[in-house]
Amino acid sequence: MDCRVLAAAGDVWLRLVGGVGQIGGAFSHESEHDLAVMFYKRKVDQYESDLLAVVHSLLLSMETDLHSVDSAPCNARCIRFSLVKLLRHSGYDAAVCASRWQGCGKVPGGDHEYIDVVKYNDSGSSERLIIDIDFQSHFEIARAVESYDRILNSLPVVFVGSLDKLKQFLKVMVEAARSSLKQNSMPLPPWRSLAYLQAKWESPYQRQFNPDDLSINSTIFSDHKQCNGHLMRLQSSLKSEIEADRLLKPTNSDNMRRLKLERRRHSSFRTH
Repeated sequence: MDCRVLAAAGDVWLRLVGGVGQIGGAFSHESEHDLAVMFYKRKVDQYESDLLAVVHSLLLSMETDLHSVDSAPCNARCIRFSLVKLLRHSGYDAAVCASRWQGCGKVPGGDHEYIDVVKYNDSGSSERLIIDIDFQSHFEIARAVESYDRILNSLPVVFVGSLDKLKQFLKVMVEAARSSLKQNSMPLPPWRSLAYLQAKWESPYQRQFNPDDLSINSTIFSDHKQCNGHLMRLQSSLKSEIEADRLLKPTNSDNMRRLKLERRRHSSFRTH
């Protein structure tokens, strides 16, 4: 699933940054090739691939009867804690991570919540995998050109992966947003800058396993209709993504073969 989503995004970039579909003229022909290879070349770890499948399955099976310990809107916090609970029951060391950072220069301060899963390796080391259940929303911009919307919609509905993989997405999307906004003579807003986006997942954070960890005084549980609606939209988007991915299988296999042939051709040129 994950590899094919990346391949689909690479295809969209190849079509849109070249020729008539170019976004603001920001990319050279060499940049187009490098960008496509960035999406294709990354081998997906089996653990990451399995985790992605588990996350999708758990979200799709989650019932829309969410409750929270606070009567105020929680911005999908109850969905994140419900997913963490299910992941922990499935044997994963998962937690909701609450990050916070101070403003610096042109970068505003802020806070963000996401999920991480700690993977423990045989060598004794560990690695964090990031899960963000509202990934595309981080890149929404005003008056986006049509080509940018197409790129935005090619991103995963739910991001699952390493910080390094996340950074690749951030760099590509910030450049695309800047180019789209430039067409409308608009600057890139500070909250869509690379530094601000990176701060969401790279700032100091606190891992939380239960809503009680949030130091909420209220003990009254209330229905969260807004979050229930959010979950329904999330499930609908995931189903559409999975179906689109299923239809893309033959196309992406062809594209993988094409890129392999291209790399071989470049290698043969270097040996002559």
